[in-house]
Amino acid sequence: MKKWMVVAVSILVVIFVLGVTKDLVIKIAVESGTQMVTGLKLKMGGFKVGLINTLVDIRNLRILNPAGFKDRNMLIMPEIYVDYDLPAIFAGKVHLTEARINMQEFTVVKNEQGKLNLDSLKVVQAQKPGAKPEAQAGGKAPEIQIDKLRLKIGKVFYKDYSAGGAPRVTEFDVNISEEYTNITNPYTLVSLIVVKALMNTSIAGLANFDIKGLSNSVSGTLATAHKVTAQAVDTATKTAAKATETAKKAGEAVSKTTDVLGQALKNPFGN
Repeated sequence: MKKWMVVAVSILVVIFVLGVTKDLVIKIAVESGTQMVTGLKLKMGGFKVGLINTLVDIRNLRILNPAGFKDRNMLIMPEIYVDYDLPAIFAGKVHLTEARINMQEFTVVKNEQGKLNLDSLKVVQAQKPGAKPEAQAGGKAPEIQIDKLRLKIGKVFYKDYSAGGAPRVTEFDVNISEEYTNITNPYTLVSLIVVKALMNTSIAGLANFDIKGLSNSVSGTLATAHKVTAQAVDTATKTAAKATETAKKAGEAVSKTTDVLGQALKNPFGN
């Protein structure tokens, strides 16, 4: 095999291995980190990590209810967009310069035995009277830094099976779109999502759920909130599309560079 072909193939192999490794590392970090922080399992419909840029696109992420609940999903998030710091990821720290979470549905369920699915969340268990110190601390969580978070919440449901038969269902159109800054604890992120989903509904009263403790734990983060206008959302969407196009052009540039390199190695001293 000619020397230029060896170099070209080596470059392509390195690019491929880097892409696969990066996808695997980040996917494992998302899955294990989410389960560690929430105490619940999750499923993802799609997962894409940019090779040239540092964008992650997660589609149809669902946080599953624990055993003993008829409804499969607690949370449905059709889209999560993340711009991450790759060196920090490999160093064991999750540093996100920007994160956008689009939560379509949040379902609070009281089952036939009168148990709430919310009580399975670690952040809720930590607020219970008499919780052990390790539970109050939430356990050892991965290091995290989110510089900017955009949180969008659509509908929130409350399903009560405790009376037997078909559940009593109450639906709330929350429809919030807000931005927060400097989140440094994954448990704060989970608590924030729960608080924002419930605070403008009557679910806490209907389910006899104490939301005060969670609200107090994220009071500092709530203070940084401001609403995201439709124009800002549109700008963010265009920015993401532009980043994808940039990545595509960068990929084409890599391909052209490989061709040029091959020609240079084939005839390194010109004519």
